Amino acid sequence: MNKNILLVEDDVGLRSALSLRLSSAGYQVDTAQDGVEAFEKATSQPFDLIILDLLLPARGGLDVCRDLRQAGLATPILMLTCLHQTIDKVVGLKIGADDYVTKPFKAAELIARVEVLLRHVPVHSGSGVFQFGPIRVDFQRREVTRDQKPVTLAAREFQLLQYLIERTGRAVPRAELLRSVWGFEGASTTRTVDAHVAALRHKLEANPRQPELILTVAKVGYKFVGSRTI
Repeated sequence: MNKNILLVEDDVGLRSALSLRLSSAGYQVDTAQDGVEAFEKATSQPFDLIILDLLLPARGGLDVCRDLRQAGLATPILMLTCLHQTIDKVVGLKIGADDYVTKPFKAAELIARVEVLLRHVPVHSGSGVFQFGPIRVDFQRREVTRDQKPVTLAAREFQLLQYLIERTGRAVPRAELLRSVWGFEGASTTRTVDAHVAALRHKLEANPRQPELILTVAKVGYKFVGSRTI
């Protein structure tokens, strides 16, 4: 099935050209011309990826990105930025963007970034609902079930699980988890991460001593490897 992409760009010419290029690459493309329309479409329709321009009328790209993440939407976001917007790039990544492309760019570069992001999406994530075997995670409702029975997670456990799921297949260093989930910098102890991973395994894994969802990557950190079974 073709992947669905929401392209948010206020420049008519660029929006038309990118839409055509993405369509010719085999993607289903919907468009929005400002931040308000982008937020409404992203939260009401299922998309596999959102390409979001940083400078938008009515509602800026950073605001849209932040609000989508706060609404629980897990859809990957690729931001389009200008060369001089270094600080905004950093802010965008911190509030939930997954990658960015700097204008001007070649269409081939954009398509390559799109392909990489879509390869790391474990399920169709427009609604923020993920299914891994008997485990179901609803980001928007902040609910987790196993075999249709509720699983109670502490707030930090849920945040850690969401962070790992959104990076399925990638080894995530402990330092990154401390920084992104806990907000710790420097030489903070990694035992905090290990303890929370152990708690998640106890609640989610069939056999916590032989985990199949959250794997340890030696000398690095952890990797989520769940796969959809529908």
